[in-house]
Amino acid sequence: MQLTQDLELFPEYTVTQLLFKDVKNATELRKMAVNGEIKGALINPSMVVDAFQILVAANKAVHLHEIGKMKTRSLYSEIIFNLSPTNNISEAFKRFGVSDSDSAVHIVLVHNKEENLNVDDIISKVDGQQIPVDQVSDLMDAAKIKKLYKVAPQEEKCGSLLDAVVCRMATKDVA
Repeated sequence: MQLTQDLELFPEYTVTQLLFKDVKNATELRKMAVNGEIKGALINPSMVVDAFQILVAANKAVHLHEIGKMKTRSLYSEIIFNLSPTNNISEAFKRFGVSDSDSAVHIVLVHNKEENLNVDDIISKVDGQQIPVDQVSDLMDAAKIKKLYKVAPQEEKCGSLLDAVVCRMATKDVA
């Protein structure tokens, strides 16, 4: 159900992803995340092509955290910001963060291997059905993603939508 992966460049860190549908308490979850009761990034899965996209954003966030160059205030807000193709933080939260009306939530947790992560505690806070993270593509809005990342039909002929998205995420800081 959940997907847990070690970061290759930062082996002391682990990223755990949880995916839920039919969520009835998105408002409360968002408030808990803002108040620090949920130590994780709450992402709108309609803007996620694949779990790898989240892993790329988390890896970049940990890297910037480690070198002290984050553009946002927390590791979890940095993950949400890194998903965006633009450098506008508030726009990133609007497009990729969970809104009160969302019925699906993708939760991303980054933790040090020495830390004791209580995933069951987080799962218990969500009033919804947990589904396998590899089903995130079933929840995506491909048209919205293509428009936001400006993916041309010609580009999809030589690569996947995931390739296009990850490429734009990785190169947004390059001037």
